[in-house]
Amino acid sequence: MKTIIVATDFSAEADNAMTYAAAAAAEKGYKLVLYNLYNTSIHAMNARISGSEIDQIFEWRRNKHREIAEMISEIYHIETDIYFATGNFYEELLNCIQLHQADLLVMGMAEKSLEQDLLGNTTTEVINRLKFPILSVPLNAKYNGIKHILFACDISRGVHRVILDRVHDFAADFGATVEVFHVRKKVEEIARDQELALVDISLADVDHFYKQVQSSEIIKAIEQEIVTSKTELLIMVPYRHGFWQSLLHKSKTRVMASGNSVPLLSLPL
Repeated sequence: MKTIIVATDFSAEADNAMTYAAAAAAEKGYKLVLYNLYNTSIHAMNARISGSEIDQIFEWRRNKHREIAEMISEIYHIETDIYFATGNFYEELLNCIQLHQADLLVMGMAEKSLEQDLLGNTTTEVINRLKFPILSVPLNAKYNGIKHILFACDISRGVHRVILDRVHDFAADFGATVEVFHVRKKVEEIARDQELALVDISLADVDHFYKQVQSSEIIKAIEQEIVTSKTELLIMVPYRHGFWQSLLHKSKTRVMASGNSVPLLSLPL
């Protein structure tokens, strides 16, 4: 049985991601783990709340977390568990992933804003920091099955076999067709036969096809293809830039995550 972790802070975006993941888990028989981290606020610390009162707050949060998991289990008829913690968000998230031997992390995504585009948010920061499959779900996304996957990649640079295997497994699980989409800036940037052959081998037993377009605006080309193909899921590979490069280049995966209209599955190496 595969295990999905949903990071929730009880916001509207997190709640929508949770229901999206629960619906997918119900269809495929996956297990759901609800991850929540709570630290005492600076206001509570300044108010000098007693230790026993802080314990009561933690217990209330833990009980609320457990009640939500039980409700999800009853509604969707799936196995659920909780991971309630305090401390460092990323350290505890890694502990949760390792403890439950999870296969996927699901997080909500707020609507696009200028501040978010420039600075990112928790979800885009997790995509940047964790080498783990992460599904970011926009607030307006609803789960209605996954029949078409748009895999936006740079075929001319080559795609690692590990990434192709993950795309294959995800598509096979959901019985989806994979559109391998390549945006080339120059006419000569054509995928070579050996690169296409590796994709064909990895995706041999799932329906897939290729589409290449020429455009100097990669993000806009992907956004247009999302609309044209009526895809249910976008897959991208986040490439890591060095510090100085990061000042000049925005991560295309991060930009798509923060302004996307469909769920984005980030598959890092």
